Amino acid sequence: MSKFSRRMFAQTAFAALGMTAFAAPQAAWALNDAQAKALVDKTVAEINRVISSGQSLGRMISDFERIFTRYADVNIIARSTLGPDSRRASASQMRAFTTAFRGYVARKYGKRFNEFVGGVITVQGVRKVKSYHEVVTMVKLKGEAPFDVKFLVSDKSGKDLFFDMIIEGISLRLTERTEIGSMLDRRRGDIDGLIEDLKKSG
Repeated sequence: MSKFSRRMFAQTAFAALGMTAFAAPQAAWALNDAQAKALVDKTVAEINRVISSGQSLGRMISDFERIFTRYADVNIIARSTLGPDSRRASASQMRAFTTAFRGYVARKYGKRFNEFVGGVITVQGVRKVKSYHEVVTMVKLKGEAPFDVKFLVSDKSGKDLFFDMIIEGISLRLTERTEIGSMLDRRRGDIDGLIEDLKKSG
């Protein structure tokens, strides 16, 4: 399996978890290794359950959106993905964008989920890096070499959440930020138009 396909598996499995944030947190509360690992343990358990559930694609997509909402700081993720343009968006536009982005992520990656049934994700270890914690997981696909996904965890928002994920050295933040930026460019900077496109995309 190519690195592209391997990354697409991880994107499919992890998109619901909050792929992105604009930068490493500037400060943390009192998060420790055990708490960061516990968060990822719970998340991985849910992902593995969905992988092996045998449920319909529509139910899988719904589960993605539920997990995304539970384990990610969705407001920060959406703002980060929109980038500098978020500063000119009104409060109502940001609320609408966040809702549309959440559904877009679930549909986009959830549609590929059936291709990777049989995969298993395991937590390997955790370490503190500056003001956040890095939790390393291993993704194993049938007949393929395993690869790692690093979850970056912080409690900057007052709750233990993911703020970025690194798949074989690639930040998912950059992947979707580029995609959203291209969509906004096609709308000539029209945020309302971008929101409408996101509702139909994925």
